[in-house]
Amino acid sequence: MALSALVRPLLSVLSPAGPGAALTILIFHRVLPAPDPLFPDEVDVARFDTICRCLKQWFQVLPLAKAVQALAAGRLPARAAAITFDDGYADNHDAAMPVLQRHGLSATFFIATGFLDGGVMWNDQVIEALRRSARADIDLGDIGLPAARLALGSVAERRSAVDAVLTAAKYLALDDRAQVVQRLLAVCGVASPQGLMMSSRQVQAMHSRGMGIGAHTVNHPILARLSASAAQEEMGRSKAQLESLLQTPVGLFAYPNGRPERDYVAPNVAAVQALGFDAAVSTAPGVAVAGSDLFQIPRFTPWDRAPWRFGLRLARNLRTPVARVARLV
Repeated sequence: MALSALVRPLLSVLSPAGPGAALTILIFHRVLPAPDPLFPDEVDVARFDTICRCLKQWFQVLPLAKAVQALAAGRLPARAAAITFDDGYADNHDAAMPVLQRHGLSATFFIATGFLDGGVMWNDQVIEALRRSARADIDLGDIGLPAARLALGSVAERRSAVDAVLTAAKYLALDDRAQVVQRLLAVCGVASPQGLMMSSRQVQAMHSRGMGIGAHTVNHPILARLSASAAQEEMGRSKAQLESLLQTPVGLFAYPNGRPERDYVAPNVAAVQALGFDAAVSTAPGVAVAGSDLFQIPRFTPWDRAPWRFGLRLARNLRTPVARVARLV
């Protein structure tokens, strides 16, 4: 018997139906049309197809909104799971949705509304600047970061440079980070990338085809770095914009970056509730169980390529209930 065939029975033991059930939520960002040499671990269409086939075999995959309702009512089925995507990349519509539909699955897509219709996220500007630059190296001091010379001679060196810039700039104030990115594009001699994010029509099309849509702020800031009022504005505006676009309530929210205490804090959790959301998800590992905080639901995705390793790591994650995840309120 193939090892992957043992995953479903194991999950049934670890995640039974009813009050003792657990909810596994997987998180993705992109599904590329083909493998990316710069990011070989990023999910592409073929790999996502394999993942969906495994999830369909092992879990009862529910729309996240229904899964949250069942969790709150103590009526989750055995091996309950939900699929989520963050940010709003165009390949979510073009590549991920067709695979999901082929397997009869649904996912919830958390949209950072400020990047719809031609926007671009800062991290993608960094990635494409360093991917496309003809330079042999750059000095971070030239773009406003602590001086350090980064080689760009090989794919591995470019990947290392991407990681270094993203790490150094991630927690800067929004305006400061934007200036760093613009300097980087200029130093690298690269134009800002286009066409990476969804259009409003694509979001509407996904909603009309049964996919869930949730809010993910407007500009994808680190909420913990904003004032309480500015953070609430980011959350509330994204909710209102999506509700206007879809003409339906938007009840789910995903914290940008999503790590408790570092990326979001207690006032942000309180604001999510005050704004009328039904639930919110983080990026803390683990599973939601009876009594979990519905406004800090954990998510986890292993990146193992072998299906049996992927399944066993999901099973191991079921042994991390939300009680072990930081609770801020």
